[in-house]
Amino acid sequence: MSMSFHAPSPTGLSVSVHGLVRRFGPRTVIDHLDLEIRHGEFVALLGASGCGKSTLLRILADLDHEIEGDVFVSPRRGVAFQSPRLFPWKRVWSNVVAGLGRSGNRARAETALAEVGLVHRGDAWPKDLSGGEAQRASLARALVRNPHLLLLDEPFGALDALTRLKAQALVADLWQKHRQAVLLVTHDVEEALLLADRVLVMRDGVVAHEATIDLPRPRSTGSIGFNRLRLQLLDWLGVSEPAVEKPEPNNHRH
Repeated sequence: MSMSFHAPSPTGLSVSVHGLVRRFGPRTVIDHLDLEIRHGEFVALLGASGCGKSTLLRILADLDHEIEGDVFVSPRRGVAFQSPRLFPWKRVWSNVVAGLGRSGNRARAETALAEVGLVHRGDAWPKDLSGGEAQRASLARALVRNPHLLLLDEPFGALDALTRLKAQALVADLWQKHRQAVLLVTHDVEEALLLADRVLVMRDGVVAHEATIDLPRPRSTGSIGFNRLRLQLLDWLGVSEPAVEKPEPNNHRH
């Protein structure tokens, strides 16, 4: 088993993965996968449940080391998961800087909380936060490290529709401001198209398809280009949209 996990070479890449393999017993979840993400690029990763998306993200986050292949990742990275994973015994501001050691002071936490519109909840306990607030606190914890790479594992999946739209807009604004590389794992095709520069579709342990999203920002779900790409991604995912029945013409005379 071979592995290397270093800062990226000076080639403009925040992530460079070659020949990545991850097995769980006899099952191969990632099978000689290759992936590159440029500095400042926003990449969304789609795929059916169990295809290895979250496993790949955990590897890039340095949370899974039982791999083969070469993995080069920016050492300054932040991670946010679908579950906010806040410590219930720490106040929100203390959660944000957890793990930073002596540099994790209140002022640094409040700077990150201000970026996600949550500075007024710094003294709250996690149990008193709404789902959207908890997710913003998790995002602040990722941003407080000033990451060159932001890894997001379905961070909006547990939110209601309206809160999800607000969270998507927040991530888009933060990316426009900081321009760090982002890898977003999602099941939502529209979310991927609204946010990403490039969308990857994972299947059978590899990146099977790739689409460059050159639509102007901010994006509209109703545009012709958006719908064309949406249908293409759904086709790659093996999803067929149900046919819309046309109303029968009304030939009755009044």
